Amino acid sequence: MSTQAKEVPLSVTVAGLLPYLRRYARALTGTQATGDRYAAATLEALLTDRSVFAANISARVALFKAFHAIWSSTGSHFDGDSDGLAARAQKHLSRLTTNSREALLLRTIEGFTYTEIGQIMDITADEAVALYDRAISEMSGSIAGSALVIEDEAIIALDLQAIVSDMGHRITGVAPTHKTAVALFHQDRPDLILSDIQLADGSSGIDAVNEILKTAGDVPVIFITAFPERLLTGDRPEPAFVITKPYTEEQVRSAVSQAMFFASTETLKV
Repeated sequence: MSTQAKEVPLSVTVAGLLPYLRRYARALTGTQATGDRYAAATLEALLTDRSVFAANISARVALFKAFHAIWSSTGSHFDGDSDGLAARAQKHLSRLTTNSREALLLRTIEGFTYTEIGQIMDITADEAVALYDRAISEMSGSIAGSALVIEDEAIIALDLQAIVSDMGHRITGVAPTHKTAVALFHQDRPDLILSDIQLADGSSGIDAVNEILKTAGDVPVIFITAFPERLLTGDRPEPAFVITKPYTEEQVRSAVSQAMFFASTETLKV
C-alpha cells in the first residue's frame, strides 16, 4: 500500500486561509463589508488565473499576493463617509507612505516574515523592513484617545492596560462582565473598545458590545479571541478588527493604531 500523502486540493487550501485574508482586508479597509468585497474579488480573480500558486512560494503567501495585486490596482480605495471619523481617517491615511500600513499589518497581525512580505508586494525583504519601520514612525502617536477594556482575566487586563497606556491612550475602565462593561461605557465614553469574547460570569463580550453599539454608533471595537476564525466567516455581520490569543504586544499596538482611524465595527449576530 502506498504511503504517499494525498495532495490537498487548492480549493480546500484556500478555504482554510480565507478567514485570515478577511481579517487582513477588514483591518486594512476598516470595515467588514469593504474588506470582504476585496477578499471575494481575490477569489473571483483566482477562478480565471491561478498562476500565482505555481510560483515557488507558499499557498498562504500566494493568496495574499493575489489580494495585494487587486488592492494596489484599484488605488487602495476603501469606503468612507463624506464627513465624520471615516472621512478624517481617509484624509490622514492618504498622507502615509504607500504600502507602509500594509507591511505593518502583514507583519504584526498576520505574522508574515519580511521575506514573505517582499514576495507579496514584489519588493525586497529590506524594502519590507523599511516600510514597516516607516509605518511605525508615521502612525506612532498620530492619534491619542481613550479605551475601555472588556476582559475578565486580571493578568490579561493589566497587560492590555499597560500596552494601550504606553501608546499614549487613556484607559476609561476595565470590565469583567457584560453589565459592568455597559455601565463603564456610559460613565466615560471611550474612543475605542478592546473586548474578550467569554467573560467572568458566563456573559458574552459580543453581547456587551452589541448593546453598547445600539446607542453608541461608530465606536471602533477590537475583539481578542482564541478562535478568530469564528468571527471571520463572512456569513453575518462581524468585526473589522480581530486579534488572536495568545497575542503579542506588536499585534495589540498595530490593531489599536488601525482601529483608532475607523469607527465602523458592525453589530454582531451569533
